[in-house]
Amino acid sequence: MNKLKTMLCAACTLAMASFGVAQADSSNFAGPYVGLQILGLGAEFDGESSSTAGTSSAVTDKVQVGAAVATYGIELGYTLPMGDSFALDVGGQYLSGEGKITGTNSNSSGTAGNVTFKFDDHVTAYIAPTLILSDTSSIYLKAGVTNADIGVSGDITTPGNLGGTMLAIGTRTVLESGIFIRTEAGYTDYNGISAHGKGGGTVGADLIDTDTSFAADPMVVHGTISLGFRF
Repeated sequence: MNKLKTMLCAACTLAMASFGVAQADSSNFAGPYVGLQILGLGAEFDGESSSTAGTSSAVTDKVQVGAAVATYGIELGYTLPMGDSFALDVGGQYLSGEGKITGTNSNSSGTAGNVTFKFDDHVTAYIAPTLILSDTSSIYLKAGVTNADIGVSGDITTPGNLGGTMLAIGTRTVLESGIFIRTEAGYTDYNGISAHGKGGGTVGADLIDTDTSFAADPMVVHGTISLGFRF
């Protein structure tokens, strides 16, 4: 994560250093746009479960889970010219991609003692200050607020939906026809989620007592290629 943040900051510095050589008209990028995204999505959880009473032993388990999937997304936005060399993108994007963390208290599948957290459907509202490099190319930083759906299975309570912040950097090339290609890399840091046992299962491995808690801190990284059209 620290390396990714360093790369984003370095790329931003390089982009700003290029400002003096930009010779372009930002109106070439102006107007509404829509794009379809193909992306790789990686998820990491720092998860923890603990129990102090009931059917579970007094122990704390910590896990890290990583997963990567190839998936898709869609974006809609509007580019506002701000002089010859700058523009501001305002928009939203939807990324599909499931991450999950599991805890097994029983060797039998499908029992209430086996716990799963899943999150999917990442929706972001963003702004992207853009530096125009030429008549057809630009580089931008993107910052946004993201929400994702979360679901659980097992004898535990369901937490509220995830919320977090997204930071990314990318390039955009716009052709005279209005077709554009965008490449982007970034990450979303979500707030922590937590749940506890319901104590509603049958005795034994199916029951998770109410003093057993579960917590996770999800983080998602993405790399995308978008093909779209500027109207």
